[in-house]
Amino acid sequence: MNTSATGMVKFRFDPNNPPEMTEEQMQRLREMRDEDIDFSDIPNQAGTTGWRRVSDLVPSDNKSQITLRLDADVLAFFRSTGRRYQSRINAALREYMLAHKPAR
Repeated sequence: MNTSATGMVKFRFDPNNPPEMTEEQMQRLREMRDEDIDFSDIPNQAGTTGWRRVSDLVPSDNKSQITLRLDADVLAFFRSTGRRYQSRINAALREYMLAHKPAR
């Protein structure tokens, strides 16, 4: 299918050479309310992303006790999320590990 038949526009963003916005575009953006944003072209993400219970990922007998030094603000953030904050830290590290695993 070609892009003219689908009406789809393809755009590649070069972070080293971002497009310039005019002052008029910047003003329209500043005045836009959240309710005015059109999300209709975003695919439904229900059930495809999100956090899972750690027990769903790894059995508890797979745990190793270690000593780990974390920045105070990182630890304070996870502690503020309530009980089982250590499990959430583990889940965040697991997601990072899976995202950076080499492709096979």
